[in-house]
Amino acid sequence: MYAFIEGQVCEKNNGSLVLLAAGVGWQLMVSNNTLQAAPPAGETMRCYTVLNVREDAMELYGFATKEEKRMFLELTSVSGVGSKMALALLGAMPLKDLNLAILMGDTATLSRAPGIGKKTAQRISLELKEKVTQADVSGAADSSGSTPPALPADHVMEAVEALTALGYSSMEATNAVMRVRDQSDKAEELIRLALRSMAGI
Repeated sequence: MYAFIEGQVCEKNNGSLVLLAAGVGWQLMVSNNTLQAAPPAGETMRCYTVLNVREDAMELYGFATKEEKRMFLELTSVSGVGSKMALALLGAMPLKDLNLAILMGDTATLSRAPGIGKKTAQRISLELKEKVTQADVSGAADSSGSTPPALPADHVMEAVEALTALGYSSMEATNAVMRVRDQSDKAEELIRLALRSMAGI
């Protein structure tokens, strides 16, 4: 119903924003990431929106980027994942990390979000894995079409690709890199650490 709302930031609350547009104060339910991306009160912001209509309420959800809105819709398409759970998951980590966790089946990372148990995390990864692309993980382009600086996830994907090129299965490479991903921000070092991990060294 509403593609986006652009207006002046009036209030920034825990879990919500109020934007003044066309003389109306729009209260938007937002993730922590969108809340952090919002400018100070008095400045203008565009939020991409989703209207959720229930029997007892109408809730308007807002997102700082089209990518976050798309992920919200994908998450809520998963059985057992409601709007509030999806919002909590979006706010628990950067979007690129969420995409990476889904792609790699990292249920431990997905379970960081409030209300997300292991079974729900597995279901999210299973149902959405095929919808996540490398561009989603590396942030190849933002909503304006420009290319941002390389993101931290790039070295993780590079390490996984290098290991698969060496003959390891995608699952083996992914699991090995996920075990050591926090130990370095360089692909070469991640490859070395992953190889040592797989060798039990």
